[in-house]
Amino acid sequence: MPDSHAARPTSHLKKAAVLFAASALTFAGALPAAAADKDKNEAKPPASMSQVGGAQLGKPGTQVNLQGGAPVLPKDLTAKSWIVADAESGEVLASHNAHWQLPPASTLKMLFADTVLPKFPKTTTHKVVPSDLAGMGAGSSLVGIKEGFTYSVHDLWLGVFLRSGNDAVHVLSAMNQGVARTVKDMQAHADELQAGDTHVVSPDGYDMPGQHSSAYDLTLFARSGLHKKDFREYAATPTAEFPMKQKKGKTTKQFGIQNTNRLLTGSFGLPAYKGIAGVKNGNTTNAGATFTGVAERGDRVLLVTVMNPKAKESQAVYKETARLFDWGFQADGKVSPVGHLVGPKSETPAGAASPSSGNKGAAKSAAHAAVTGGSSGVGIALAIVGGVLVVLAGAVFVVRKKWPLKVTKG
Repeated sequence: MPDSHAARPTSHLKKAAVLFAASALTFAGALPAAAADKDKNEAKPPASMSQVGGAQLGKPGTQVNLQGGAPVLPKDLTAKSWIVADAESGEVLASHNAHWQLPPASTLKMLFADTVLPKFPKTTTHKVVPSDLAGMGAGSSLVGIKEGFTYSVHDLWLGVFLRSGNDAVHVLSAMNQGVARTVKDMQAHADELQAGDTHVVSPDGYDMPGQHSSAYDLTLFARSGLHKKDFREYAATPTAEFPMKQKKGKTTKQFGIQNTNRLLTGSFGLPAYKGIAGVKNGNTTNAGATFTGVAERGDRVLLVTVMNPKAKESQAVYKETARLFDWGFQADGKVSPVGHLVGPKSETPAGAASPSSGNKGAAKSAAHAAVTGGSSGVGIALAIVGGVLVVLAGAVFVVRKKWPLKVTKG
């Protein structure tokens, strides 16, 4: 698993080598976690948290409203925080400490990508200078950016999404007028998305004092990003080639990189999850393992975020995510939502229900994913259906747009 705080040496892999693989339960809480404070990070969740998306989401502990015939939640869930949401309707099917402010690790890169990706065409090139890589945290995860090399924006985003490369994040930040400007832009975008649990300090998710997000906010970031074609493509890319040698700014040799999202590629004894199509994983000392994924079964598309599982089993963050996906698909139509994913401020009209009202239809957008087999077992076709459901003056208006995506054979 990639680690924004632990070094990941870049291997010069050949392409073939790359292809390896019921009711609401509540618990009283205490203090919120801070990104760089171990004691606080191990504290219980606050007794009350943000009510964005619905009052029930602001309660500590597990929140689920089971109806007749609904499957019970998996018993072997150890994460500090998690959420299961319908990507199309925005309904939150179940959650656990959804608004607990915790260190996000590299899942924060979803906000980075959603903020910065639209600013540069993928064909834009940039020659790396020493200052571009200055200020990276010790032990950062790297894709292998080299000073003096010229990279396309496409190359850099592959480095961000597949290898969680903090070096690629810093180069793109330099192109965006620097880290400080990028952090400011990310915070402004988080505010626009009504992600009030998020405070950005570093663009790459590296552990920093005061940096935090929540399972709810990370799910908002994924949902927003998935409306962007390039975001979807990168998040769903299992393997790619990355510049290894250059001559006069032209790449003469490449090496293979593989997406570190284990539910997408499968590895270390963990099979790829049926229907998975992204999005981002992370792991740092303070955050532990974090993950947000999107998957489809039939006509149901779910978003699941899991933060910091305590289980000692290998690949726990992925296994708990897979269990929650399984539950969510089985619970289709058998649970009452505990809240909803809000829409951006600019798409929430005056007079619509407030984010904290618990009105599940106040804001909707959608993600639709389909996975087909390819040479690597993870060929992907992904299309997003996005829209906002506006409840105004007793009338309901649904605006939807489609962005089709070609099938990519892995």
